[in-house]
This record gives sequence, C-alpha cells and structure tokens, in this order.
Amino acid sequence: MARVKHAVVAGGAGFIGSHLCDRLLADGCRVTAVDNLVTGRPANIAHLRGQRRFRFLRHDIARPLRLAGPVDRIFNLASPASPVDFPRIPVEILLAGSYGSRNLLDLAVRTKARYLLASTSEVYGDPLVHPQTEAYWGNVNPVGPRSCYDESKRFAEAITMAYHRARSADVRIVRIFNTYGPRMRLDDGRVVPALVDQALRGLPLTVFGSGRQTRSFCYVTDLVDGICRLMESDAAGPVNIGNPSEMPIIEFARAIKRITGASSAIVFQPLPADDPKQRRPDIRKARRLLGWRPRVAFERGIRTTIDWFATEGQR
Repeated sequence: MARVKHAVVAGGAGFIGSHLCDRLLADGCRVTAVDNLVTGRPANIAHLRGQRRFRFLRHDIARPLRLAGPVDRIFNLASPASPVDFPRIPVEILLAGSYGSRNLLDLAVRTKARYLLASTSEVYGDPLVHPQTEAYWGNVNPVGPRSCYDESKRFAEAITMAYHRARSADVRIVRIFNTYGPRMRLDDGRVVPALVDQALRGLPLTVFGSGRQTRSFCYVTDLVDGICRLMESDAAGPVNIGNPSEMPIIEFARAIKRITGASSAIVFQPLPADDPKQRRPDIRKARRLLGWRPRVAFERGIRTTIDWFATEGQR
C-alpha cells in the first residue's frame, strides 16, 4: 500500500474498519475514515485522533459523499453486520448496501479511485456446497430474518460488477468469513463476544442448536492483510478471505471455558431461523492470486481477544 496516497475507509470506526485504518496508516497512507456511528465506536479510532495523516468524517453513506482532492482507494466496509442489528435496523442495513454502494461507486468513478467492496460469506446463505468456493451462488432465504443483510450484500456485489462493466469502475470484491479480535462489539450477538463475555462474567455459555454447526474463525489482522493484498491485485471478481480451519461451535465454547478458566455450564438454546449449519471458505483463489493464507493460530488469536475483552472490552 506504500504507493497509495489517500485511502477512504467507509465504516472506519467499526471492528474491521478500524484495524484497516491502522494498517493503512502504518503503510504510509493518508486515511479518511467515514462512519455514521450507528454501530461503529469512537473508541475504536480514539488512538488515531491527532495523527497528521488521519481524518474522521461522520457521515451516512446512504447520502452522497463528496470529498475534496484526489482519492486513490475506497474501501467499503460500511454496514451493520451483527445478528442483533437485523431486526433492529433492517431498513438501514438495506440502504447501506444499496444507496451506500451506489454513492461510493459514484465517488470512485468521479475520482478514478479503485473501489473494494467488503462482502460476506452470508451471500452463500445456509450452503449446500461445502467448503464454499467463489463460484457457488448460495442458498439464501430472500425474505427471512437475515435477509436484510444477506440480500444487501448480494445487491452490493451486483451493483459493483454493474459499475465495473457499464461504467469502467476499477473494483474488487472480498467475501469475508467469520472474523474475530479486539474491538468487537460486546453486544453484537455473534459467537465470539457472546461466549467470551459470558465466560468472563461467570455466566452459563449459550450454544444454539446442538453445537455441531461449524464456523471458521479468522483473526482480524490476517483478514486485513488479505483485504490489502486483494485491493492491490488484479482480481476484480469475488475472493474468499477466511480461515479454512473449521470448528464446531460446541468445541469453540469448550475452548473459551478452558482458556478463561471459567466454571460456567454450557447450556443449549434453539437454533435461530436460517442460521447456517456449516461455513468454511475455500481459499485456493486467495492463495493463488494473492499469496495469502491465515497466519495467526487460533490459540494465540483467541487469547489476545479474551485479554482485550477482559480490559478494554468491558468498559
């Protein structure tokens, strides 16, 4: 990223977006973080305030965005992505994926900047193909409780490729699989913060369904490295970035108990509607085109995450 002078990170105060800002600044870029703070947190970027090459702009990308001066790269990570948000702000999520994507793509065309969409493994829905390759079209319920997010991202991919084909936009699409690390929202409803919080507070650990459903956990700095490699590659189409090491949720809960030393019982609750039963990325494309693979071992990453929740995350 050393050649990039000015990068815009939409969703820059979010979990992944703030880590991306860190990486871009470390690489010497000037960074404008854009966030409406609906789910982003000022605390995530507090350490960047006052840095000469960093600017924060509070703005909702569902409204047109105009920036003075040249822009080299636009990273679109601006969307609520947590299950607790789906019933709370479904319209806002859909607007972020539709109007928001259009507005940032318009900015990219206007400034001749390269544009990267942060899409998601949720476009695969409850997959019938395992592991999931980029060629798989998915098994998604378009009217279910998760549809605001799933269909928002599917539309965002479609409009990204439409701008690429019809308006010569220089685009990239990353499909992000389960990511964890410091700065996750404690109340975001996803399995990592939920179980870590319960363990640290001595509460029963809640596992939905039988616990045999699987996820693949990628540490946030590995993900950010993959995003940066993709942005600087020649790969326009979707690329999976995630950890192909698959883990049943029950085993994840047991690992949290072991590492935290919690005596909490594991309790089971009904599986939410449309919750995927398995999720694992096929990353052969990322390996081949980007030279990327995850490097942070789960034990190391989850210990770092637990330590953060035990201090910063509880504030």
